[in-house]
Amino acid sequence: MKSAPFAKNRDFRISCACTVVEGVLSGSNVMLIWLVMRQVFSDSVDPGILLRITATLVVVFAARLAVYRFGYVRGQVGGARVSRNLRIIMGESIKRIPLSRFTERTSGEYLQALTTNVNDYEQILTHRTGEIIKSAVLAAVLSAFTIRLYAPAGVVTLGSFLLLVPAVALAWRQVGIYGPRKDEVRANNSSAVMEHVDGMQTLRAYAVAGVHNEAIVESMREFSHVSYVYERAIIPIGAGLSLLAGLCHPLLIWICYSAWSTGSLPAESFLLISMLPLLTLKLVGALFIHSTAYRNLEIAKRNIAGVLEEPQERGRFDDVPMRGAGIELSHVEFAYGDGPTVLRDFDLSIPDRGLTALVGDSGCGKSTVLGLIAQLYRPREGTVSFGGVNVADYAPESVLRNVALVDQDVFLFDDSVTDNVRYARPGASDEEVHEACRLANADEFVRALPQGYGTRIGERGGRLSGGERQRLSIARAILRDAPIVLLDEATSNLDIDNELAVREAVVNLLSRRKTVVMVAHTLPIIRRADVIAVIDDGAVVERGAHEELLALGGTYARMWNASRL
Repeated sequence: MKSAPFAKNRDFRISCACTVVEGVLSGSNVMLIWLVMRQVFSDSVDPGILLRITATLVVVFAARLAVYRFGYVRGQVGGARVSRNLRIIMGESIKRIPLSRFTERTSGEYLQALTTNVNDYEQILTHRTGEIIKSAVLAAVLSAFTIRLYAPAGVVTLGSFLLLVPAVALAWRQVGIYGPRKDEVRANNSSAVMEHVDGMQTLRAYAVAGVHNEAIVESMREFSHVSYVYERAIIPIGAGLSLLAGLCHPLLIWICYSAWSTGSLPAESFLLISMLPLLTLKLVGALFIHSTAYRNLEIAKRNIAGVLEEPQERGRFDDVPMRGAGIELSHVEFAYGDGPTVLRDFDLSIPDRGLTALVGDSGCGKSTVLGLIAQLYRPREGTVSFGGVNVADYAPESVLRNVALVDQDVFLFDDSVTDNVRYARPGASDEEVHEACRLANADEFVRALPQGYGTRIGERGGRLSGGERQRLSIARAILRDAPIVLLDEATSNLDIDNELAVREAVVNLLSRRKTVVMVAHTLPIIRRADVIAVIDDGAVVERGAHEELLALGGTYARMWNASRL
């Protein structure tokens, strides 16, 4: 599918052919006007001939209108199909990019490629390409006709168009220098704006929102500066081209006047050629602008191709043939990018159908372990096994069919409660969604919402409290009914009432006899865990039940005693 992401289609080619015809028809208008002028300057005006010329002008106008309408529609349809295919291909590509890549690149880069760059590419296909072809054909017709009328004038007219060659080459060079930098700054600016909006509550709390936020102000300032530098590099070239092409006008008048005064150039040809620069100057300017914009196609195309060339998750997409739901990490080594090694020769066995808790001080590596289990990352060395099967041969998408994740940073969509919970299992009935919410201790507050389960909860669930969002996340996990459940700080940052409600929801989730892996800083919630693994400096230093670890008098005992102060 990725072999021809930028392939043009039949509608696009038809549109290009129509612009060629339209350019020829536009040039024929000039010829017909010349015929009218020749009649006017003749010794005897023939009304019949004038009528036929006028009728021809009407026919040409109607033909241009029909060709333009047909070609424009075909161009829009063709360009939309190209961009649609691009978005589909990019969507397929992005969902197979390793999840770790989304922490290595800014969200603005992906957002810009998917939106701005694809839109730019479509605009160039649907508008710029057609305008360039039509203007170039019209320029060729005018030059040829002027040469036919008077060769020296035709050479000057052709020369004014040929000035475009060095001007466009120089403009393309400037776009090649400054365009990528502008695109990079624009992507960074998009990320900064998204971050600013997402963090608005925090920024306002510290009175650093809007112009008081130096980071966003600097991002805007940099984008403004690079846009100015970009335009400063291009505009003088266009101005110089307009000046040189404009000088052709008096030159044409002088050449044609000399020929007319000696009788070698008819009056009608003299007048027509003298008026042509009014049209050719506009053509030169349009060709320069559209050709320079067309150069941005390469930048947009490069960014799109960059996303399509991202490394893809490898592995089979069929179901993992798990024997049970136990999890094992064996001799795992892992580091974030080029950073220091976080886990080295790490081993952890998580029993089937039980609660395993990962505890330890901040930065010890427990979230990294959960990330490896959740397939957010793949280890450099070692294996991660689900149900006795090494999942390295399977795509994360296949592995995650067996996993339900309850994260401390709950992501909810601006959709109804029902549809937000149903993301876990799209085929679930409304009754199943309601039952999952009941078990997640969410049914009561959901029914109290203005439209109950049909209430839209705002972007990222912004109309709900943290505890309510967390309970909907647990409802998703219950509805998914996966054999493995991962809980990442499910009760963190909640008030007492919400924490109790979430704890009850977690208990209901645990009662369903799943393999549950929980990361928690609050030790009392995991004291009844079947296995508690204490992680320190990227290694399991203690492992056992609550009472066993207390009896050891080691790291866990110290943490437990500290939590009771």
